[in-house]
Amino acid sequence: MSTAREQPIFSTRAHVFQIDPATKRNWVPAGKHALTVSYFYDATRNVYRIISIGGAKAIINSTVTPNMTFTKTSQKFGQWADSRANTVYGLGFASEQHLTQFAEKFQEVKEAARLAREKSQDGGELTSSALGLASHQVLPSPLVSANGPGEEKLFRSQSADAPGPTERERLKKMLSEGSVGEVQWEAEFFALQDSNNKLADALREANAAATQWRQQVEAQRVEAERLRQRVAELEAQVAAEPAPAAEKEAPGQPLEKLEALVRTKDQEIQTLKNQTGGAREAPDAAEREETEQKVQDLEARNSELEQQLRAAERSLEEARAERERARAEVGRAAQLLDVRLFELSELREGLARLAEATS
Repeated sequence: MSTAREQPIFSTRAHVFQIDPATKRNWVPAGKHALTVSYFYDATRNVYRIISIGGAKAIINSTVTPNMTFTKTSQKFGQWADSRANTVYGLGFASEQHLTQFAEKFQEVKEAARLAREKSQDGGELTSSALGLASHQVLPSPLVSANGPGEEKLFRSQSADAPGPTERERLKKMLSEGSVGEVQWEAEFFALQDSNNKLADALREANAAATQWRQQVEAQRVEAERLRQRVAELEAQVAAEPAPAAEKEAPGQPLEKLEALVRTKDQEIQTLKNQTGGAREAPDAAEREETEQKVQDLEARNSELEQQLRAAERSLEEARAERERARAEVGRAAQLLDVRLFELSELREGLARLAEATS
């Protein structure tokens, strides 16, 4: 490519791909990093080309024709087919804005190529309007760059006071050496920018994870506080229950007295029966009735005492069962509190490790 006749009119950076010639379906990347992709205009041949240099070889060298079409396949990716090179090129941009700028420039260049072909087929010279379009592309205006206004570059075009062959060769060599160095610096810059973006993403993820950990710790703390209050309430209930339980167990003390009284009454009944049976000849009808009445009264009293004894035993068993249930509930609450406190401790340790990793 001769710098004297071919000038860049637009430049951007993108990851370059080519269609796999074997499968015609998969994309093959041209390199690991983004490359500079430029539109060039050859004033001598009146053609436009898309060129991208990777290292010492041309990755893209595609002449734009009116029948070419640039297709946006996603927000950051576009492609076009080059029948002359028998391949399909794909470009992955850093943003949708860069893709849009490249596509718009593609349409402008394709329209200019169409006008140039029509004029060449007519065999005439370009009209003033066609010359104005070409001069608009080739004028020594700043190079349009999709990477930002701070990266505009000025290029000199041919003029009336063009340098001689020796001076031209020297300028060509200087421009070539400067372009190679510039490409290397831009490659390093974009590599650092990619690394910075990855670190920023990792930091945002770490901050989001830390926020989530803090929310979990706060939820565990609230749950632990609720469990502490529940345990305190249960302990208060257990502390308040011994008084009624003591009252229920109070009949346990006279149980022995009741049993002794029942035995005494049984003995009296047996004694009266014996007396009744032994002195059948002596007592008269009145004494027998009186004795039988006493026996009935003693049996009724004995039955009543037995009922009281059974009621006292039931009350005692109920009080014991209620105490056991209260103790079991307190034990379960304490065990759950221990589990929650252990989980809270693990969350705090994980949050501390995460904070150390992100610092």
